[in-house]
Amino acid sequence: MTELIASNIELAMQHAAVWGFFLIFFFMTVESSFIPFPSEVVMIPAGFLAYRGTLTTQIPWLDLLLAILCGLAGSMAGAYVNYYLSAWLGRPFLHKYGKYFFLSEQHLDRAEEIFRKYGDLATFVCRLLPAIRQLISIPAGLARMSLGRFSFFTALGAGIWTVILALIGWYFGHLTGNMTPVEMVEKGKKMISEHFIWILLFLAVFVVAYLLIQKLVMRSGSKQSESKSETGD
Repeated sequence: MTELIASNIELAMQHAAVWGFFLIFFFMTVESSFIPFPSEVVMIPAGFLAYRGTLTTQIPWLDLLLAILCGLAGSMAGAYVNYYLSAWLGRPFLHKYGKYFFLSEQHLDRAEEIFRKYGDLATFVCRLLPAIRQLISIPAGLARMSLGRFSFFTALGAGIWTVILALIGWYFGHLTGNMTPVEMVEKGKKMISEHFIWILLFLAVFVVAYLLIQKLVMRSGSKQSESKSETGD
């Protein structure tokens, strides 16, 4: 499926100078919603085109920055679609009719299980993991997670992932001046697979740091409460 989509992306690349940033936003919105669509076929070619100066501004570094921002904006838009739809439709509807919208009951249950166990962290970490990247927004909506926290952790995870893919495309543009979208996606996925341990290591460091900060904040809040209580006595 990825190869089929990547081969069709080549048609869109022919109009990159005019519609490039809109297409990046549109396809990343689709990718981040409940519709299965690989982000690799969007952001890797975007980074490649940016390096070649064939996007709208024709200034490589500016095109790269704008491509990343459009990709992130699209990811957030798709995540909000999942969040608000799940909050509106509710769990019974999704479990009954989700299969008609590419949402199997098994995947929904798994996403909810992960969210219940890890909460905010799941919203961030899962944006960097395959298969569940898009689905994690659904249990967040069902649980009516604070929109501010949802936006922050989703943007953080989606932003990192978007930057990684765009830089891979930029690197390919540096290596060669001619590469098909299918070749970019295949080589990009292979590169990510070979270096995925570094992503996992980053996630582990982030999680530990987050938990430590949260613990310190809670301890500080507890001490302040005790101090106020003693003062009141």
